[in-house]
Amino acid sequence: MITAVRGFVRTSAELLVTLGLVVVAFAVYLLFWSDVQNAAAQDDLRATFDSQVAQASRVTGADNGRPVQPVAAPATGAALGVLTIPRLGSDWSRVMVEGVDDEELALGPGHFPGTALPGQVGNFAVAGHRATNGEPFAHLDTLEPGDQVIVETVDQTFTYVVDGTEIVAPTSTAVIAPVPGRPGVTPTRAKLTLVTCHPRWGSTERMIVSGHLVRTAVTTRA
Repeated sequence: MITAVRGFVRTSAELLVTLGLVVVAFAVYLLFWSDVQNAAAQDDLRATFDSQVAQASRVTGADNGRPVQPVAAPATGAALGVLTIPRLGSDWSRVMVEGVDDEELALGPGHFPGTALPGQVGNFAVAGHRATNGEPFAHLDTLEPGDQVIVETVDQTFTYVVDGTEIVAPTSTAVIAPVPGRPGVTPTRAKLTLVTCHPRWGSTERMIVSGHLVRTAVTTRA
């Protein structure tokens, strides 16, 4: 009887140790390795995007914020453009991809399929991780009204300004409607919505940063 109890205790202890190692390994992956993989993916995406910019034919002039004509979205997981938010740091920029599933958000901020593309009338909506996978939106809560959000595509660069921030339930999908918060209403302006989890290490709510387009210019590279 005592031998059986000892055997059970030993086996239970070994299982707990194994489980602990698995939990530690998973934590290391989330906190470190996912960031390493994201950095490599961002390097590849940026190289591809820079090549596309270099090859693109140039257009001239700027339209002072008027929306551009519709263009096709890239394939799921492909680079859509570069997102730059000066408030988050002088060197902060991320290549955005098409799609918001786990596979796409592991690469970088993702554009919600079906929402407006950069510069278009409607709601250009982008989601991003606030923790792990490069945590691109870790400090999205520091944005203030009037801050710039710059979206660079292959041939045009769009400057949005932040209108405000709100916290909503995960089920509040109306925030990515063509007119944010007003499903079914026809849009007349080019809007921006950035979406991330709240709090930073949780997912019980969503942080929403909204903005509107103020300027369109030609994308240029030295």
